[in-house]
Amino acid sequence: MRLSHKATAKSEKTAEVAVPDKLYFRIGEVSRLCHLPAYVLRFWETEFSQLKPVKSSTGQRMYRRKDVESVLKIKRLLYEEGFTIVGARQHLRSEIKVDKKQSPLPFPSQQVPELKYIRQGLRDILTMLSARRS
Repeated sequence: MRLSHKATAKSEKTAEVAVPDKLYFRIGEVSRLCHLPAYVLRFWETEFSQLKPVKSSTGQRMYRRKDVESVLKIKRLLYEEGFTIVGARQHLRSEIKVDKKQSPLPFPSQQVPELKYIRQGLRDILTMLSARRS
């Protein structure tokens, strides 16, 4: 007995997929890696702004690694966590907002004496190079 695609997709965990270290993937490769039909990938492109594969000169979709990772995340949200497409879209948008609210790097509030020394050395070099031009 053959399971429907949806049942098969639900039973395969997205965390188990190892994405090869390549620059670009064709839609067929992404389809096999993610265990999804190509028409689902094309449909998701229309529904999720995060999924934007570039097109080659011949018009073929070329997915980057981040696109493949987005496909796996969308698949997990829809098939494993039970999100609707609208809910998954909102969830992904909220993740982007959280990333943008990253805390600033902890630079020292006072300048370190070594930095002043280095800065002065660079100024001296700049002065010497400027004098050469004249």
